[in-house]
Amino acid sequence: MRAITYARNGDASVLQLGQRPVEEPTEGEVRVHVVRSGVNPTDWKLRSGAFAAWATHAASKLRSGAFGPPPDEPTVPNHDGAGIVDAVGTGVTEFRKGDRVWVTLAADGRPGSGTAQEYTVVPAERVFSLPDDADFDLGASIGIPGATAHRALTVSEDGPSRLRPNALSDQTVLVAGGAGAVGNAAIQLARWAGATVIATVSGEEKAQLADRAGAHHVVNYRDTGASDQIRRVAPAGVDLIVEVAAGPNADLDQSVLKPGGTISIYANESGVPFAPDVGTNMVLNARYQFVLLYTVGWNRIASAAADLSQAIDDGAFRIGEQAGLPVHRFDLDDTAAAHDAVERGAVGKVLVTVAA
Repeated sequence: MRAITYARNGDASVLQLGQRPVEEPTEGEVRVHVVRSGVNPTDWKLRSGAFAAWATHAASKLRSGAFGPPPDEPTVPNHDGAGIVDAVGTGVTEFRKGDRVWVTLAADGRPGSGTAQEYTVVPAERVFSLPDDADFDLGASIGIPGATAHRALTVSEDGPSRLRPNALSDQTVLVAGGAGAVGNAAIQLARWAGATVIATVSGEEKAQLADRAGAHHVVNYRDTGASDQIRRVAPAGVDLIVEVAAGPNADLDQSVLKPGGTISIYANESGVPFAPDVGTNMVLNARYQFVLLYTVGWNRIASAAADLSQAIDDGAFRIGEQAGLPVHRFDLDDTAAAHDAVERGAVGKVLVTVAA
């Protein structure tokens, strides 16, 4: 089969198109004929070795194969994808050949299981049914962004652990980076769950995308009056912040968070330290929750998948220009260009077409 692999860390030029044997699924595994492969920031960071600086310190504690040493065998990139079940191993009863599915964290601890290849074999717990109304483009876009957004929205001390209509009906949610893939997912899920949604962006074009995603209010975080604009919507402060740039946004977040509120952090801007003021946060009784899917546990990812499927069935989780998340498509042999696009900060969702 055709597959993209890399044998060493580096820029996107280390990605090579070649041939790999099709593997047979063993007990508890599912083989998927991949139609679309989704590219996320974590994919180029793993390929480039960007995680290596802290992996040496953290990997033994995290016990996650995703952050191990440079590859010692050909590695297939990309964690997310969608396709059709081709075969199942013994003990797998929830899927059968021909089922439409999506997968996430396919390559975590499994160098040969990335989705940038025609067939991938993964544990059944990493495979989820693709709703009837979802095409493969949407399926390949669900995984890391959707599950990260779901987790970020369900970590408040007194908030819901699952999302459904009205689950957040009494909440005001601030989504930083509302034009990004996780930000877009957070806006759509929070809106579906009944929250009042405020999004922050860096300019007019991204403001339009956040608006299409469903944000009730959009604020340019570069405005000197950004805090006042948010406070006009939420005079008592916002209940929950979904944060993509914890360092740069620390002061703004602390200025608009309500007492007892929560800040969910899933990323930070490179080179900008996260240094929240202790006194301010003590007065706020602020709650900080860091979010990383690699170690969150499959029970939580499965719960997110179930809620995301319901949101898709309700027409509340979409991709595309009309949903505020433009799609950029690449062929399998252009996977390096797809990685470059994500690394350069392409606004929208980057997908690789593996099969017609």
